[in-house]
Amino acid sequence: MSLRALSKAELRDGLVERRPEDHKGVFGHALIVGGSRGMAGAAVLSARAAVRSGAGLVSVAVPIGIAQIVAGAVPSAMTLGLPETASGALRADGVGALKAYAADRRVTVFAIGPGITTHSETARFVLRALAGLSLPAVVDADALNVLSAREPDVVARMLKGRPRPCVFTPHPGEMARALKTERSGFESARVRSVESLARYWGGVALLKGRRTLISTGARTVVNATGGPALAKGGSGDVLTGLIAGLWAQAQASGRVSGDLAFKSAALGAWLHGVAGEMAERELTVWGASSADLPDFLPKAFKTL
Repeated sequence: MSLRALSKAELRDGLVERRPEDHKGVFGHALIVGGSRGMAGAAVLSARAAVRSGAGLVSVAVPIGIAQIVAGAVPSAMTLGLPETASGALRADGVGALKAYAADRRVTVFAIGPGITTHSETARFVLRALAGLSLPAVVDADALNVLSAREPDVVARMLKGRPRPCVFTPHPGEMARALKTERSGFESARVRSVESLARYWGGVALLKGRRTLISTGARTVVNATGGPALAKGGSGDVLTGLIAGLWAQAQASGRVSGDLAFKSAALGAWLHGVAGEMAERELTVWGASSADLPDFLPKAFKTL
């Protein structure tokens, strides 16, 4: 099956224009929910990408024990410390504080998953957050694994019952777990797999890897940017924050029409790939790291 990549003109449809009279409120508020003891970096990378996306405001909700680390690493973002388990993971009773913060600070889009673990308390947190926050959501990493571990039909009903859509961003292993299939069989049918997840869970599915796929279930495109420099830990966390930030701008500004989830996911994948290519050229495929990617996003935007 031959898929096409979106043109630059089509990608620009998801980019929010700037006007002289604009203020930060025009460009939305992206909330990153992530991190745990030992994995503060995942939340940091995601938040740094959301800041570089152009979102008007960015907040990071993390276990209280790593809140100071994250605040120091991303000074442009606000930080919310949430209750944590003895092992430093998010606790289920923190969802109330998360919901209150999102309402009080007028959060536009939230992302959940980077570095959160699949601790039983955290799994309950993820399910309550997705069910209880009536906001568009980018679902990644361990949040995907939490969903995959639950009874499939129950998860599908919950996700399809949300008033706002989701973008799911699995890598091949996470996709195989979500679809309850062997990775070897899944790899030979990537298009069918990404379309199946989009239809089954509802929303947009983005299958990471070489020639990333983005699908609504009815429409699937391929992303042609990126390279081996992206095959490093943390690259997916950057993509998650980038998509959340782009989506927040599109949602809040009212200047993007059509399927905002799909446009933000496709634009995010393209910018992420270009940033990876630029990092690879300047720093080599060996030396470029996921921590470098947010700093190359401004140059990636320039190519549009």
